[in-house]
Amino acid sequence: MTRVLVIAEAGVNHNGDFEKAKKLIEIAAEAGADIVKFQTFKAENLVSSFAKKAEYQQHNFTEASNNQFSMLKKLELPFDWHQELIDYAKSLKIQFASTGFDEESVDFLEGLGQSFFKIPSGEVTNLPFLEHISKKNKPVILSTGMAEIKEIIDAVEILKINGLTDDMITVLHCNTEYPTPYEDVNLKAMLHIEQVLGVKIGYSDHTLGIEVPIAATALGATVIEKHFTLDRNLPGPDHYASLEPMELKAMVKAIRNIEKAMLGDGIKTCSNSESKNKIIARRSLLLKKDLAAGTIITIDDLEIKRPGTGISPMKINQVIGLKLKNDLPKEAILQWEDLI
Repeated sequence: MTRVLVIAEAGVNHNGDFEKAKKLIEIAAEAGADIVKFQTFKAENLVSSFAKKAEYQQHNFTEASNNQFSMLKKLELPFDWHQELIDYAKSLKIQFASTGFDEESVDFLEGLGQSFFKIPSGEVTNLPFLEHISKKNKPVILSTGMAEIKEIIDAVEILKINGLTDDMITVLHCNTEYPTPYEDVNLKAMLHIEQVLGVKIGYSDHTLGIEVPIAATALGATVIEKHFTLDRNLPGPDHYASLEPMELKAMVKAIRNIEKAMLGDGIKTCSNSESKNKIIARRSLLLKKDLAAGTIITIDDLEIKRPGTGISPMKINQVIGLKLKNDLPKEAILQWEDLI
């Protein structure tokens, strides 16, 4: 199994506060994530002035207005913050990235040297946006929340028509309800995407907790993306469905452990670490009582006990009917050289 790319999704959980953005980078680095990712957009390029909030946004970002524009305006990551955040992330040995939600933001991120582009779920059906990103000729990670498989096929085809190859595309299974009910995760859909499209797969998670990303890793996800926050009780649309710092650290550790557990050729055999336990945990054929030389062994003469240093109980039928070469005491562990 190749190393899973773990994206710690800071998103808009900085709440428009530069120091919070820096703290989020610190937390992601401390947790061992590969990438800390934010969201770059200009509200006026993204939503109309009259667009309403999603239900979860209303619930998690309580303010008098139900206006999506006013909410997002407060959550922008200003362009002039980016370079300092990139440098800060570099100093902590974690990669900075951001999802561009509009073409201006994508071009800006390209100018900063971002090595890949993330297409958010809401843009799966945005033909001009898909074309714009694909023409950058950089690897793409595509989230698929709310999408039908046909829409995903169409989106990937657009990316490929405009020059991207299969190995440049990773498709993330995703559900965009915050938080996602477990019964709506449909994790096996990730494998369906892989089967139908033949591209790398991953999982972007919005459930509460860390169980589902770990399960996705075991199923073969090459990328795991998960929202995190400084504090789930902070005001904002995404905090409630995000991990707190210690949870993020636990998730990354679990993913790394699963990576190790998935190594190997898949053939069941005794591993090096457990081979020493064979003689401890397995049993041998022992004598139930003192027996004299020449005694013909019967089933009533034998018992099966640890340790496994003698003849295996699997050979019991071959032992019955043989004779003892020498006198042996009760609980003697039978060896083949004891028999004729």
